[in-house]
Amino acid sequence: MSNDTLEWVNVGVTADLPEGRVKTVTARNISICLSHFDGQWAAMDNHCPHQGGPLGEGSIERGVEGQCWIRCPWHGWDFDPLTGAPPGGHKDTGQTLYPVEIRGEDIFIGVEPEPERERTVTDAMTDTMINWGVKSIFGMVGHSNLGLADSLRLAAQDGKLSYYGIRHEGAAAFAASAYGKLTGQPAACVTIAGPGATNLLTGMWDAKVDRAPVLALTGQVQTQVFGPGAFQDIDLKSAFDAVSRFSQTVLSTSKHTELMSLACKNAIVERDVAHLIFPDDVQTQPSKAKPRGPKGRMGDTAIKPSDGDIDAATDMINRARRPIIIIGHGAVHARDDVIAFAEKIGAPVLTTFKAKGLIADSHPNAAGVLGRSGTPIASWCVATSDLLITLGTSFSNHTGIEPSKRIIQVDFERMQLGKFHRVTLPVWGDIGAFCKVMMDAVRKPADADDQITELAGRWAMWRDEKRSRLAEEKGNGIHSFAVFDALTKLCPDDAIIAVDVGNNTYSFGRYFETKGQRVLMSGYLGSIGFGLPAAMGAWAATQDLDAFKGRKVISISGDGGFGQYAMEFTTAVKYGMDITHILLNNGQLGKISKEQQAGQWPVWETQLTNPSFAAFARLCGGHGSRVTETANIEQAMAEALAHDGPALIEIMTDAELV
Repeated sequence: MSNDTLEWVNVGVTADLPEGRVKTVTARNISICLSHFDGQWAAMDNHCPHQGGPLGEGSIERGVEGQCWIRCPWHGWDFDPLTGAPPGGHKDTGQTLYPVEIRGEDIFIGVEPEPERERTVTDAMTDTMINWGVKSIFGMVGHSNLGLADSLRLAAQDGKLSYYGIRHEGAAAFAASAYGKLTGQPAACVTIAGPGATNLLTGMWDAKVDRAPVLALTGQVQTQVFGPGAFQDIDLKSAFDAVSRFSQTVLSTSKHTELMSLACKNAIVERDVAHLIFPDDVQTQPSKAKPRGPKGRMGDTAIKPSDGDIDAATDMINRARRPIIIIGHGAVHARDDVIAFAEKIGAPVLTTFKAKGLIADSHPNAAGVLGRSGTPIASWCVATSDLLITLGTSFSNHTGIEPSKRIIQVDFERMQLGKFHRVTLPVWGDIGAFCKVMMDAVRKPADADDQITELAGRWAMWRDEKRSRLAEEKGNGIHSFAVFDALTKLCPDDAIIAVDVGNNTYSFGRYFETKGQRVLMSGYLGSIGFGLPAAMGAWAATQDLDAFKGRKVISISGDGGFGQYAMEFTTAVKYGMDITHILLNNGQLGKISKEQQAGQWPVWETQLTNPSFAAFARLCGGHGSRVTETANIEQAMAEALAHDGPALIEIMTDAELV
């Protein structure tokens, strides 16, 4: 092609490249090795034909006769900068050469007009993923996922999805897990092969055990080097088999859009992790496959309980004088039906910790959280009850539902029914459907106790006790109650709150009173570091789905939890995420210190060396404030919540006052 038809791209100035040196430049999206030697300028394809080494990171070497050679930095292959030929007379190495023009001090390289992009395997699979409702991707672009990344780039450029580049793949996994817990729809996380993929595993286990839909899309080495031990080649299918419901490698002969459809369907229907492995060479192969979607492949999920179970449940409820309802996270999509049912029979509603917020603590029937993170109100309700109606609960040891009580257990998963011990009446069915049927069948017995009036008295007693705990402050830090009392007053009613693990989370469960907020946590895995990345996932959902638009996102952690993924605060700044992080800083892994003390162990290696996290937040470009006095909490918290963008409030707390 003549120079007249080339596109001339400015790649820098002559001062950028001294005599006798080479460097990598980019013309449009082409990586080129630019060289300057003996007063001459030359440009060739930057990739060594041996293993793709970057020639622009190499050097200019002189042979015995003064000949200049460009030497690859990886394995020492040499190339004539003017012809691309190696020593020994081979003329054709496949190296593309590009004309160079020096115009004043500017360097221009001529490249052919960009051809129309050929549709690829990953283009078809990305479009299929979008058709299945995937709207947000969290990940890190790298050398073994570049073809997939380019497909995601084009989709993001067209407004079909949002991509969030994170600092650590573990954060991408937690963000995707939280997104799935909140919405019931999968987000995706994208990594390279090897360590990038394995960094996802903790977050994928979090999603799996808490039944959240997630897509894991991992790059992989080229198919021709599977097995012998190539750089970053590990058996990713085996690595993900235990944590995923579906895990497949995308091969050149695969039915690519069907593979993506199956991954999405498994994630949504099974509420689990689906994993696809993308070998580097397959990602950019041409494809004419048409994208697929969920139409005709998804059925109604409502399961009506059997007539026999309905009759038995009706009889038990109508004979109970002190029935209570315990709801778990499995009832998240039936909260309105559950509350209406509770009001009909005059029953207190307790929640598991994972279900905190499914009924507002301000509701007359609310009794707070049951279990280790709970309230004395909930414990009293269980102790005085004569029937437990458990809806979507897993009977974890953290909650501690008393098995000796008469129990009706309702769940849409048959394996959850009587999983750990027998219950009086296991009912298989959708929780919302059960509650709707019960509304017409049950009645409150005339001699039933007035538990709702009793509840109001119990709440008054508990609130008096909570306020009295402020007197425990001895100048060693702020009481956790003061933190969550302020948050109770200031938190928007529809906020989404992502909590971490540790004493800060126990205190949140005990002291914070919900008004309709949604709470996200690492429930069964209990993974430290979950809070901030989970808030990032929740914030993405507020951008994607109408049901969550405009809702404030808050995350809560201790100093130990925040330290796990502190640099993700820069991710929040980069994308303008409106997240308020409340950090309780007690200078230690406080929960572990208490466990050591309780087990009569010496407290050992739980102290932490921290920077000023408030100053760190400001250095990252966000809002940061530090509170050392109880009297200043509300103002500082109000300012942080009002800030439009990432904000962090660091509250210096007493590790003993939880």
